Amino acid sequence: MALSEEPAAGAAEDPAEDRAEDAAEDAALACGAALESFGESGETRELLGSLPAVLGDRAAREGALERFRVIMDRYQEQPHLLDPHLEWMLNLLLKFVQDKTSPADLIHLAFKFLYIITKVRGYKTFLRLFPHEVADVQPVLDMFTNQSPKDHETWETRYMLLLWLSVTCLIPFDFSRLDGNLHNQPGQERVPTMDRILQIAESYLVVSDKARDAAAVLVSKFVTRPDVKQKKMAGFLDWSLCTLARSSFQTIEGVIAMDGTLQALAQIFKHGKRDDCLPYAATVLQCLDGCRLPDSNQTLLRKLGVKLVQRLGLTFLKPRVAKWRYQRGCRSLAASLQLCVQSPREPRMQAETPDSDGEDDVPEEVESVIEQLLVGLKDKDTIVRWSAAKGIGRMAGRLPKELADDVAGSVLDCFSFQETDSAWHGGCLALAELGRRGLLLPSRLSDVVTVILKALTYEEKRGACSVGSNVRDAACYVCWAFARAYEPQELKPFVAAISSTLVIAAVFDRDVNCRRAASAAFQENVGRQGTFPHGIDILTTADYFAVGNRSNCFLVISMFIAGFPEYTQPMIDHLVTMKINHWDGAIRELSAKALRNLAQRAPEHSARQVFPRLLSMTQSPDLHTRHGAVLACAEVAHSLYTLAVQRGRPVSDFLDEKTVQGLKQIHQQLYDRQLYRGLGGELMRQADGWQWLINDTLRNLHIVSSHSRQRIKEAAVSALAALCSAYHAREPGEADPAAQEELVKQYLAELQSPEEMTRCGCALALGALPAFILKGRLRQVLAGLRAVTHISPEDVSFAESRRDALKAIARICQTVGVRAGGTPDEAVCRENVSQIYCTMLDCLNDYTTDSRGDVGAWVREAAMTSLMDLTLLLGRDEPELIEAPVCRRVMCCLAQQASEKIDRFRAHAARVFLALLHWDGPAIPHVPHRQELERLFPRSTVASVNWGAPSQAFPRVAQLLGLPAYRYHVLLGLAVSVGGLTESTVRYSTQGLFEYMKGIQNDPWALKDFSGTLLQVFEDNLLNDRVSVPLLKTLDQMLANRCFDIFTTEENHPFCVKLLALCKEEIKKSKDVQKLRSSIAVFCGLVQFPGDVRKKVLLQLFLLLCHPFPVIRKHTASEVYEMVLTYDVVAMDVLDEVMAVLSGTACCKSTEARPTSDSKVTSLKRTVKGGDAELPVVRAQRNRLCDLLGVPRPQLVPKPGVR
Repeated sequence: MALSEEPAAGAAEDPAEDRAEDAAEDAALACGAALESFGESGETRELLGSLPAVLGDRAAREGALERFRVIMDRYQEQPHLLDPHLEWMLNLLLKFVQDKTSPADLIHLAFKFLYIITKVRGYKTFLRLFPHEVADVQPVLDMFTNQSPKDHETWETRYMLLLWLSVTCLIPFDFSRLDGNLHNQPGQERVPTMDRILQIAESYLVVSDKARDAAAVLVSKFVTRPDVKQKKMAGFLDWSLCTLARSSFQTIEGVIAMDGTLQALAQIFKHGKRDDCLPYAATVLQCLDGCRLPDSNQTLLRKLGVKLVQRLGLTFLKPRVAKWRYQRGCRSLAASLQLCVQSPREPRMQAETPDSDGEDDVPEEVESVIEQLLVGLKDKDTIVRWSAAKGIGRMAGRLPKELADDVAGSVLDCFSFQETDSAWHGGCLALAELGRRGLLLPSRLSDVVTVILKALTYEEKRGACSVGSNVRDAACYVCWAFARAYEPQELKPFVAAISSTLVIAAVFDRDVNCRRAASAAFQENVGRQGTFPHGIDILTTADYFAVGNRSNCFLVISMFIAGFPEYTQPMIDHLVTMKINHWDGAIRELSAKALRNLAQRAPEHSARQVFPRLLSMTQSPDLHTRHGAVLACAEVAHSLYTLAVQRGRPVSDFLDEKTVQGLKQIHQQLYDRQLYRGLGGELMRQADGWQWLINDTLRNLHIVSSHSRQRIKEAAVSALAALCSAYHAREPGEADPAAQEELVKQYLAELQSPEEMTRCGCALALGALPAFILKGRLRQVLAGLRAVTHISPEDVSFAESRRDALKAIARICQTVGVRAGGTPDEAVCRENVSQIYCTMLDCLNDYTTDSRGDVGAWVREAAMTSLMDLTLLLGRDEPELIEAPVCRRVMCCLAQQASEKIDRFRAHAARVFLALLHWDGPAIPHVPHRQELERLFPRSTVASVNWGAPSQAFPRVAQLLGLPAYRYHVLLGLAVSVGGLTESTVRYSTQGLFEYMKGIQNDPWALKDFSGTLLQVFEDNLLNDRVSVPLLKTLDQMLANRCFDIFTTEENHPFCVKLLALCKEEIKKSKDVQKLRSSIAVFCGLVQFPGDVRKKVLLQLFLLLCHPFPVIRKHTASEVYEMVLTYDVVAMDVLDEVMAVLSGTACCKSTEARPTSDSKVTSLKRTVKGGDAELPVVRAQRNRLCDLLGVPRPQLVPKPGVR
């Protein structure tokens, strides 16, 4: 509760009411929360007792503070559980504070803990536990002498000291008596206690930390004391008004000073006696008007201004209970029960007695106060409006009946459509306050209910969104308050309107908080009023939690409630009026579906009243209205058609000829008005579905914005399928030849369009054609789609069209079905199945890349899905059509994709692979190594594997290297992953590969088979940079880890000879720096193999030492230097000289460790990084290395035609 929310002393508002409300809130929290008691009592006691021990260790001190904060934060929603423990916690901490020997840091730490408790429980509860004897005044005052308002590390100390001082100020003795006990010090002037306290309060009212709030509390307790108000109140108020006058809300310092001063004034006029404050009220109000706080952009200042204004207004008016107010029941439960027995439903109204205080006794200033509060109702911030609403309620309770009614009328003026949503929200809050205080008499209910019903559906569009959710929420609060405030017979005339509107808000509101607020208000009315139709039945379905899901509300709960006739028509009318034209497309779609459902409940109303309105709305100039109306027309028409079929009645009973003609004309009217163009056309194309529109949409997808393209494409294809089934069948299962010829011919021709999106749309359109349209045209359609999947130079980047063509082929196969002996023009059969498989398998080699990245991955993903669908279809219906070579190739290609580097597509490939392996139907025939696969990938464990995570995928996939049928493809995929760039992919793929290599390290035959496969992969992908570059990196890793040590025992082993030849061929005339650097590493690894091949490898390295690229020369020199250190390939008698030459070439750190005076090292060190002019010097050094290692010197070959 805010500081100003306590009732003023002597106010008409009963303090017991506020206490009862607080108790009810605590009880509600206790019931709704999980905690039952303060379970950390022992830990807290130990933690507080250990403060002196942890004081010297900063880490331990911060840890203790953080732990205590965590413990306390658990009770933010149930702070009352701390009440039995507050006293001992306070005493334990104050023991450190009051101990004279305690260091300053311990005192500050204790106050930090005290502040955390205060923050959770609230200062009002905690305040009365502080020691507040006479003897405590001076010690607390003395503590302030050691405090610095500018010390931002210890603000908790000052905050708690000010609160402590505020409670000690309540001692029942005159402060002048305390001054008599003070002894003057020589040379010092004695300051009275009263002045000291006032100086402290004034100094802390203008600080920038939270101590400012505590200073305001201190002022309210201190200045309103009987002895202080006589001497200091006038002076303090004068100081406050001067501070306000010289402060500006346009500066930070001014805002801080005004904030503290306004808080203090509001507290004084709240807690002070009316007779003491009244002489100053007019002056303060005048000064406040001069501050022009409503013009400030500081929300807190405007709120405090409204708060102070209402307190001034309450000061002008005498405290009294309005005799004219409406009352329901009594505060006493016994009295209420007695009244109920005597007259169960008799309205309670105070007897009309002549008012002893007439209108003449109302001061003139009250009008200004009311005006400012009404302005506050329209403030842009909620907290200001809420404070103004409470002020309106409090003021109206002290006004005569006629003036209070005028105030209610002024509040109703907020509900004008010329006003902003802020005014509507403030007006709702004010009406709720007036209603719950009994200040809205039943005679006003007709006007109030009218505006509240409008507020329950209030929504104003602003740009791309809308405002008004806060208004609807506040209107629900008004309904909730009225349910508690009025007798049922008072609200009986409005029950039908309120109940239906609350149900509509609970079910059809866009915002979940408004739906829940409406549900709570409906429940309160059902419980308190008991007059809402079918209230209990509705509440069991549309409770607080059920309305949290929007789709459930629109499509399920609304259908249940519409079963009660009182609510059906209002719900339908609300959807047509408010939701079909909503700015949110999701709401429009849900509303159309809801209308489809509700049409089943009220078909006559939907056909006679709703449908004509929807047809007229399709021609609206507003885009959202057109879109929603066309969607609704489609949904309602389909619903009425379905209902007619179910009841065995002709459709014309619901949809007459005029209505059908109106439906048919929608498309032509939209086309004539050119409403398919531009941004609006993107929505309208999804809502309408005639053949011309479908064709035009598919042909012009490239002009549609990318974010809408997929939705429009799906809508057009779906509409085409429905249109063909309804209009292009001459007889069931037989197509109209003319329509079939036109459709197939048109879409096949568009497959060759230069626009990729046109190809996509037409490919999917062919895939959506029903079986009777494809009958006799299947071979032609498949050929056209197969042509789209082929990559040609002019359409290499058309990956999306290839993807959609594959999807279409798979869908066509599902549509036409499988017949082994059928004809290729009617079904998937023995003659065309292999061709379909080849098309899909060839697409698994699509690795096209462009500016968007690996776009070929889209094609590969679609190919994998299509292969799965086709194989499972064949396995279920005609397993004999799955040939062994085809099945082997499918499984191997999937295994390759499951071992590649992109997580998403690797995971998809693994799922497809396992779906074929563990299919629940008949086992897919000819799966290679089925038994071994089922052992490696048991059904019980693979379901929990995250194949997208490299750490889980690669160790399992690498096991396939042990199966000969899969080795080539898995090795191809792993080579790309091991030589990739992503750290996690490289790490775990390398681990999986090396784990397998470790198992065959000592098996010559297995290693021979593996190395042969590895060389075959290299040979098949020569000059294919996608594979060859990462493969070179993989070979480097394998050679560096001595995976082929068993081959080093044989001179000129065929593996290293062939690998050398492949590497030479790969880098021949290459200018790819990355490829050259990788090949250098492989050459250095090949040096470990003995024989003539070693000299050939060295020759290649020495050739690269004189490469035209300086970066390659430098890298080669560095790698050769490390190679000489790693492998024993240089004779001992020439080792030093070789190392000296290479150290200069490599420019590595070893040079610093080996200082040499050889001039050749220095010169080569300079020239290796130079341009072509230095190449002769580099060649001389290179030739020296050739001579030292016994390698023939490379000879320059003159270019043809050069002498």
